[in-house]
Amino acid sequence: MAEEIEVLPDPKRLIEGLRDTGYEFNTAIADIVDNSIAAEATLVDLKIDMDYRGNVRVSIADNGYGMDRDELINAMKYGSDRCPNPASLGKFGLGLKTASTAFCRRLSVLSRSKAEAPLLEATWDLDHVASVGKWELLISDEPEKEKIDHLSKVTDGPGTVVVWSTIDRLMKSYKDQGGAFAQRALKKIIQNLKEHVAMIYQRYLDESDKRAIDIEIRINDELIRPWDPFCTNVSDLVGDQVIPVELHNGNEAEFTVRAYILPRKEEFPDEDSARNAKLGNERQGIYIYRENRLIHDADWLGMYSKEPHGSLLRVEFSFDHKLDDAFHIDIKKSQIILNEELWSWLKDEFLTAPRREANNRYRQGVRRKAKEKATGSHDASNKNIASKENEVEKADVTVVNPETGDCEVHNKHGQFRLKLNVGKASRPGEVFIQPVDGLDDNVLFEPTIIERHQAVRLNTAHPYYHKVYVPNLSKGVTVQGMDSLLWGLCVAELSTISDVTAKHFEEMRFEVSRLLRKLVEDLPDPDINDDAED
Repeated sequence: MAEEIEVLPDPKRLIEGLRDTGYEFNTAIADIVDNSIAAEATLVDLKIDMDYRGNVRVSIADNGYGMDRDELINAMKYGSDRCPNPASLGKFGLGLKTASTAFCRRLSVLSRSKAEAPLLEATWDLDHVASVGKWELLISDEPEKEKIDHLSKVTDGPGTVVVWSTIDRLMKSYKDQGGAFAQRALKKIIQNLKEHVAMIYQRYLDESDKRAIDIEIRINDELIRPWDPFCTNVSDLVGDQVIPVELHNGNEAEFTVRAYILPRKEEFPDEDSARNAKLGNERQGIYIYRENRLIHDADWLGMYSKEPHGSLLRVEFSFDHKLDDAFHIDIKKSQIILNEELWSWLKDEFLTAPRREANNRYRQGVRRKAKEKATGSHDASNKNIASKENEVEKADVTVVNPETGDCEVHNKHGQFRLKLNVGKASRPGEVFIQPVDGLDDNVLFEPTIIERHQAVRLNTAHPYYHKVYVPNLSKGVTVQGMDSLLWGLCVAELSTISDVTAKHFEEMRFEVSRLLRKLVEDLPDPDINDDAED
């Protein structure tokens, strides 16, 4: 007969071990705010400060429905009883404790369920648990005045305050723990938190968004404004599908996928809007929402790497609690795992057209940007070649008809009538290297005659120019070296060409351009948006 023995975990080792569940500060704070939203709070107020000794304190107050004694004790229990509302942002009954103690050694929760009820405080003190060797929760009906004042600031009725103290895992050690360097570091942490909260609770903070209840969140007395990653008021919706799902238990659920292409920087109505969109490589990807709360952002989930040509594409993936098990939501509600069939559908079917369109729009912007950046970038090359032109042995070329491009070329093989591009300088002195936005057959370069000078026209729309020239336009010697090579090839072509070989030279330039296009295919796209994020 099998013997049944209850084996209790060691309180000290387990409570310390649960500190290492992988929370980041922003994710941990969001777990506490989730509880406030689950309690139907309409106002959440966060205070994060540091005293002169460098001790950081975090206090989060809300005007939710609060808790009585039994409810408070249950909330502080590791693995608390399941929330009666399955749509709650809380899920496992661990977040309050594990998120908090990931950064602090003393977690206190002060709450009341109605205005006339007494305030009650429950505290997990990790050092106390270690000293007594028991899961001993500290209960007090005499909370500190500072905690009471914070609750009173938010509500005169029901509500809750969560306080982190003895915080030992947020800040690194400084010589002067409360000094200027530590204060600046904390200020940066708080600013990052504000941006995080604005993003993940956007639907709750935006009064015009009716998918979620309206709440106000303040951090150190600053009202947090929503940040919409999709810039829906100016972006193009290029994909929108609602997918029904039949669950194992026979119930039905659904998820929504929407693809947005953002405008290029210059297409936004003003600079502030463009700056607020946070354009750049790192913000592209899929944004995953559970119960209208962002749980995972800006990630292609292993489908693609983040290349600049996809930087305008952002995808919304929204679902509710019914699909938690299907998507394997983790304890921090910050990660999702899609099954192979859904992953493949997103990658190979839904996202194909939006990615192609985003790439086209990006390329349009690249061509314009490349053309802008090319302006003046070849001046040094033109000056250098001008100083050497008379020392170079080359063919004699006479323009017979500039309208038709008819030219007479006299070189060591004889005299020939050929058609060449004949043009004018688009800038003073630009008579040897002339960047242009496109050439026939999208070749990289071709010989031309500019104001009686033998020159080369350089195609800024060719991938080689974009991926090799553009990243080096500020490096004068590199640009002059590449320009001199192409100019030399064009001068050599005119010096050896004949009416018989003219077609061969044209085919050679086409083949060289094709090969270069292939060779630079896997080179990284330069991010030529000056204000893009790194």
